[in-house]
Amino acid sequence: MADDLLTQLKGMTTVVADTGDIEAIRRFQPTDATTNPSLILQAAQQEGRRARLAEIARQATDIDDALDAVAVDIGSEISALVPGYVSTEVSARLSFDTQASLDRARSLIDRYQRHGVDPSRILIKLAATWEGINAAQILEREGIHTNLTLMFNFDQARACADAGVTLISPFVGRILDWHKTQQPDADFSGDRDPGVQSVKRIYEHFKGHGYETIVMGASFRNSGEITALAGCDRLTISPALLEELEQSQGTLTRCLTPLDAETRTPEPQNEADFRWALNEDAMATEKLAEGIRKFMADQRKLETLLGELRQG
Repeated sequence: MADDLLTQLKGMTTVVADTGDIEAIRRFQPTDATTNPSLILQAAQQEGRRARLAEIARQATDIDDALDAVAVDIGSEISALVPGYVSTEVSARLSFDTQASLDRARSLIDRYQRHGVDPSRILIKLAATWEGINAAQILEREGIHTNLTLMFNFDQARACADAGVTLISPFVGRILDWHKTQQPDADFSGDRDPGVQSVKRIYEHFKGHGYETIVMGASFRNSGEITALAGCDRLTISPALLEELEQSQGTLTRCLTPLDAETRTPEPQNEADFRWALNEDAMATEKLAEGIRKFMADQRKLETLLGELRQG
């Protein structure tokens, strides 16, 4: 009997759990795990975690301190369950402030060290704004690994590769959402999916030019998007889609294969070129701004919850 699709996928792609749910991570045994404020908020709703959150909140000096303490506490717990990276996000509120992002990232790494977690296991997540990419370049030079998220555009990916970031998370499902709104009757199945096409273009460019930056497809709406990217360096997948793949039988064909690198590396972008390219891409401009707002909306909910626990 053939292996299920999840088992086959793990044979050609590193699977990352897109969740803060400890039990889901135990069940699916991914190599890496990634979190963000939305996922931490979901984890915070679990009754079994409330007492620990309340303890952390009361010990914190302020809400920002409590937020980072909770993120590192959950991240440290996850690090004991996965052999690879754990991603922890810098506040989306700092998406346009390079220095503040640097300060927060270094603080998060210090917290992990105090929890006994090797900094080499941590990816600091930053939004793929010009300021976030600049912060990532500095952090990488200091030996701090980064994961650039909210990526919707090829030029964002190019800038990240030029900056030497460890990993990028190009989004798939949110790109599809935008195009379906623009063209509700269009067929975006399989290889026609614009989010799938975006990740393939980035992957082929990186491999074709010898960039070491890891490409990790993210934000999936259905399992078809995942199987269409089989062979990508990494894919971060929600528990619901992991379960669907685990329950599905059939033969999974590798769709992405590394290419031989060219000798010539493209010229790096400057800030003006980056901002112009992003401005010319309505989808990327709108989804990047929306993504930052959504992360902040969930962060505010988490801030409210932790504030209540501090007073309780």
